[in-house]
Amino acid sequence: MTAIAASGIHHVTLMTRNVQANVDFYVGFLGLRLIKRTGGYEDAQQLHLLYGDRLGSPGSIVTFLVWEDGAPGRVGNGQVSEIALAVPSASIGDWMTRALSHGVPMTGPSQEFGESVLRLKDPDGVIVKLVGADLPAAAPWGNEAVAPRRLRAVTLLTDQPEETAAFIARFGYRPGPREGNVQRLLSDTDAVDVRDASGYVPGIPGTGTADHVAFRAADVADVRKHEAALSRLNSSPTNFHDRNYFTSLYVREPGGTLIEVATDGPGFAIDEEADRLGERLFVPPGDAARAEDLKAMLPQFALPGEPRLPHRDLPFVHRFFTPDQPDGSTLVLLHGTGGNEADLMPLVRRIAPRATLLGVRGRSHEEGVLRWFRRIGMTKFDQADIAFEAKAFAAFVEGAVAGYGLDPARLTFLGYSNGANFMAAVMALHPGVIRRAILLRSMPVLETLPQADLAGTQALLLTGARDPFGQEAPRLEAWLREQGADVNARNIDAGHELSPADLSEARQWFETTEGGRNG
Repeated sequence: MTAIAASGIHHVTLMTRNVQANVDFYVGFLGLRLIKRTGGYEDAQQLHLLYGDRLGSPGSIVTFLVWEDGAPGRVGNGQVSEIALAVPSASIGDWMTRALSHGVPMTGPSQEFGESVLRLKDPDGVIVKLVGADLPAAAPWGNEAVAPRRLRAVTLLTDQPEETAAFIARFGYRPGPREGNVQRLLSDTDAVDVRDASGYVPGIPGTGTADHVAFRAADVADVRKHEAALSRLNSSPTNFHDRNYFTSLYVREPGGTLIEVATDGPGFAIDEEADRLGERLFVPPGDAARAEDLKAMLPQFALPGEPRLPHRDLPFVHRFFTPDQPDGSTLVLLHGTGGNEADLMPLVRRIAPRATLLGVRGRSHEEGVLRWFRRIGMTKFDQADIAFEAKAFAAFVEGAVAGYGLDPARLTFLGYSNGANFMAAVMALHPGVIRRAILLRSMPVLETLPQADLAGTQALLLTGARDPFGQEAPRLEAWLREQGADVNARNIDAGHELSPADLSEARQWFETTEGGRNG
């Protein structure tokens, strides 16, 4: 192992909207090692994947925050626009052939700062440069003749190039050569390319963009020195964090790029053996009780060589979770206003631990909040939009049953609030699509409830005794009964929010209906 001083880049963190495609590219195509998977550190429901060399050595690490099907960002000023990985100089031709055979978008090779550069795009459109630079690998991983060895450089877009360069210099960088509008800064191990992008558009955070670049610090005392120096400089506010695997400080440079200063230690092998890095999901120490919930809520993926999880292109964004020992039943989950396709999974895991979960995301947006249909007022809804979305949802169910091989006789639909209201509308407009339903805090949203043959349909309605919208629930219950549905309606001690009583009532009902049979 080659000794490397604590200077230069520690890691780069970006955002992806497709975890499986991301893993396929960085592990399957580039050959990096998945060194750690964590959940709930940056956000309560966010998966974080870290790639690197054999040990996840500082200077080799590329990480991704997973926003599955999240909105794409825009690369612009105040962001990292490109990342570069050093590969053996003689391997550039091999990488060209590999990119062509894998259908990876590619340009080059070209010469940049005297080095051969092959410019690729990952599945999110992030520019990844493979640079022919015979730099040492701290902990080699993969085929030594072609494998990426470490980060070679990052490119920063800025409309304040001199100020940005001066700020980056404090992390051990000195001026290097200039090419066109790019000033290269050099550390003992890598480079930062500061691109003068004056007049260009500002960056917009989102998938396909970088969140930050981190520079190395020897230890916590070194991070504290940076904190004190930045305070005297009157820089942007700093934030100090214990990330378990390293301690860090965040600050923005004058051009707007988010910068992190991160310690080399204690490293990623403190909770996994070196030869088993990246195999387990880790959650914050104080959140251990949520570990099983997070396993269900976070998007699943397969490493190269593992059985591939299916994913079908269907009209609604969705999340599929398969338990360790599935019993053949499936629960389809429809979130409430402001929710998403994963937020009901912890509750439903407790209702049916061995059921496959299919969480679905509503397609309507109200000031950035997810819903299932447009709302005109608090109790007035866009009838045409409800009808359109209900038809699309019926097609989604048909596609999911066929595409994922689901047993239609073992489907149960569970909806909360806006999702439950939408479920009831689907039952009215497309009888037979939903034959078993758990409706939590539901009310009718169709102005005219139609005649519908619901014979053989089973429904559990749970209404909060203090729910301000609960006064509409009896009308929905009466209509369901009139259409021939087998209805079990309960008032529970709750408001509009979910309560432990919802869990116990739903679990008991599920276990006594056909959907609760073990296959």
